[in-house]
Amino acid sequence: MIRKITWLWATLMLMATTIVVAQPSMPVHFSVKQQQSSPEVVDVVFTATIDNGWHVYSTNLPDGGPVSATFHDEGSTGAKPQGTLQARGKEKSENDPLFDMKVRFFEQNVTFVQRYKVTDKEYHIKGYLEYGACNDQMCLPPTTVEFDYTGKGPQKADKAEAQPTAAAVAQTEQSEKTDTPENAEQSETSDQSDNPDQAKASDTLGTSNTSDTLALSGLTDKSGWWAPMVDELKAYDGSAIADHSLLYIFLMGFVGGLLALFTPCVWPIIPMTVSFFLKRSKDKSKGVRDAITYGISIVVIYLALGLLITALFGAQTLNSLATNAVFNIIFFLLLVVFALSFFGWFELRLPSSWANKVDNKATQTSGLVSIFLMAFTLALVSFSCTAPIVGLLLVEAGTSGNWIGPAAGMLGFAIALALPFTLFALFPTWLKQAPKSGSWMNTIKVVLGFIELAFALKFFSVADLAYGWHLLDREVFLSLWIAIFGLLGLYLVGMFKFQSDLVDGDPKPMPVPCIMLGLCSLAFAIYMIPGLWGAPCKAVSAFAPPMYTQDFNLNTHEVRAAYTDYDEGMAAAKAQGKPVFLDFTGFGCVNCRKMEAAVWTDPTVAKKLTNDFVLISLFVDDKTPLPEKREVVLPSGEKKTLRTIGDKWSYLEQMKFGHLTQPLYVLVDNEGRPLTGSFSYKEDVDAFLKFLDYKR
Repeated sequence: MIRKITWLWATLMLMATTIVVAQPSMPVHFSVKQQQSSPEVVDVVFTATIDNGWHVYSTNLPDGGPVSATFHDEGSTGAKPQGTLQARGKEKSENDPLFDMKVRFFEQNVTFVQRYKVTDKEYHIKGYLEYGACNDQMCLPPTTVEFDYTGKGPQKADKAEAQPTAAAVAQTEQSEKTDTPENAEQSETSDQSDNPDQAKASDTLGTSNTSDTLALSGLTDKSGWWAPMVDELKAYDGSAIADHSLLYIFLMGFVGGLLALFTPCVWPIIPMTVSFFLKRSKDKSKGVRDAITYGISIVVIYLALGLLITALFGAQTLNSLATNAVFNIIFFLLLVVFALSFFGWFELRLPSSWANKVDNKATQTSGLVSIFLMAFTLALVSFSCTAPIVGLLLVEAGTSGNWIGPAAGMLGFAIALALPFTLFALFPTWLKQAPKSGSWMNTIKVVLGFIELAFALKFFSVADLAYGWHLLDREVFLSLWIAIFGLLGLYLVGMFKFQSDLVDGDPKPMPVPCIMLGLCSLAFAIYMIPGLWGAPCKAVSAFAPPMYTQDFNLNTHEVRAAYTDYDEGMAAAKAQGKPVFLDFTGFGCVNCRKMEAAVWTDPTVAKKLTNDFVLISLFVDDKTPLPEKREVVLPSGEKKTLRTIGDKWSYLEQMKFGHLTQPLYVLVDNEGRPLTGSFSYKEDVDAFLKFLDYKR
């Protein structure tokens, strides 16, 4: 029996390290078709389905903002565009404080229509739609949807009426120059001799996704800087998730379970339960087995709760909770209610009849079922103390972006909760040395109330940013946290009491450990005060709103990339013997500007980026045309035409690293090999510094 129990515990512990890494899919799905309503009119219709949490920007946004939806005609004959690109759908408009403008966008779905007037008996229309899409964490590079259609026009039309566009003329001239092998060879040689830098850049664009060479028109990437590193980066990213995400959630649950132990609803039950199991059986070993089974039953109950949360909401919903404004408002209100409960304003209770029914059922049965029902009774009776901790834990785990997070958190919580029942059964003499119940348990409840209140503000901040209310900008958030942790410190040193502390009569002086913790809380509150004037306050950067929301900011550190061309930057890094910080960004990338304002301005971060790396910023929405268009094959097998510098960097990001979103930060050596995992949008200075401090 002991061996079976040991194996069961080992299995439960192993579940804490289970990792499922899913590859992200394209969040915007476009289809395109032509609709000819009459011989003289044909519409090109682009229809998009947009994943939850993402939005596609509308047409004709002002310059200096996000990427607008834009139509481009490429050498159509027999027809010409009539009017501008029209958007159909439920358009939303919000003020973006970072760009200082109103941005318009669509969610769920949108249709873009471009009308053509047919001017010939036969027509050939060709072009593409370019659009930008973002969610609250990242943006896609400017993405194109191409079309190429032919059809019949009015039979009475004069052929001469259609005039080719300038793009078509240029394309024809270029084609004529390269039709013969002699001209093609001469053009290639001329390009390389007249502009060596341009020739080198052209060499790096390829149609192959092999790790050996990237070939295009017989040219190869001799430097090796463009060689795909998808698998290498994926290996780093996978290990980073395994080391931090689920382990962090599990440990957070374990700490929550330890705190729940020392509450008035749980601690007094432990000695009674252990004594019951040891005394009800004459066989001491059977009493120990029953107590251990009781502990395992607690683990099963809470683990089932975590799995139930995942089953009810689903993996996709849990991934979207972190940025869903409505859910975050609900979480905020829930945690405020839990905090007020811990402060003693009211008590959360389940109907007493529930616990009585389960308890009666436990006494009427025997064996494993009886022990399991006793464990379930504990869960019901201790609800008023454990529910706020479990609620906070499930909210944090559910918004972690990992679908198994709730189960991992509940596993940690349950193991900590079940541990004393098992240990005291194995070593009964320890029970005599355990601290007796007293007012100290209420102190723990009040401290947890302050912590719940502080975390509640974090979730309200997400909704505030999403709706642009500006009710909880960074300085307001810090002011509230200063007040919360200042009051917590005063409470712990005994400066004031809650009504629940006076149940046993006059308040007693606080013990030395409480006073020391109170001083730490007061020091933390003082530490945050300079943040009101723009100090980074790294310890709270993961919780506080971004730096750009702060109206008064004396912190003006700014970091700019020395290079905006990949090959030039890599050559400089090789000459200097430095690693490279690759910044895949965009002029219209909102989250890129947030990272630069909130994280890059930290003095330590700025120093490292400037001194320890060659910083290369590659703008995926750079509209500068390439010397000539290039057709490449993406890893998915699709063909894509590279028209601009931004297309080139977008292709590099997708082909070399397997990503297609901004911001994306990758550390590589001066041969182009990843040094650690990638980093995306996360306004956490400490996490960003850990990313920069890779193991060299």
